[in-house]
Amino acid sequence: MATTWKVDTAHSEVQFKVKHLMITNVTGYFTTFDVLATTDGDDFTQASSIEFTADVDSINTNNEQRDTHLKSADFFDAATHGQIRFVGRKFEATTSGDTATLHGDLTIRGVSKPVTVNVELGGIVVDPYGQTKAGFTVTGKISRKEFGLTWNAVTEAGSVVVSDEIKLQADIQLIKQA
Repeated sequence: MATTWKVDTAHSEVQFKVKHLMITNVTGYFTTFDVLATTDGDDFTQASSIEFTADVDSINTNNEQRDTHLKSADFFDAATHGQIRFVGRKFEATTSGDTATLHGDLTIRGVSKPVTVNVELGGIVVDPYGQTKAGFTVTGKISRKEFGLTWNAVTEAGSVVVSDEIKLQADIQLIKQA
């Protein structure tokens, strides 16, 4: 029996980290995003579809000037490519069942690439309002340059301003739809 799950945005967050000047991490997040999954009952290893989208205009790094630059054609080009999209293709659970690998296609700035992320199942519970919820922590890494995010600058001393590697982390709570 097919079960549909929708994101509970009040209890979910999508973050990324990138090295700045190769000495510290800058954390950013998306405030507008969606996750929709279809599973066989409550078994996420039997997911027939998993789709994530994030609105580029909702990017927030706690610095308005930097956020504006990230939305520009130097990076995400939000005017032309307003959404980031991930479509899961294969969910592989470990034998313990509480961790998995999710393979899918990530599209950023019109460029689609296969990506693998790690998924940790926090559990499935019924909340005080009678809603069945599933919680996950998703982690992974991507190369921003592979997705056309190639802007780069170098300091006078020769240090890279922004690293190529982007670390991804999402804490996602899904609500089972009636």
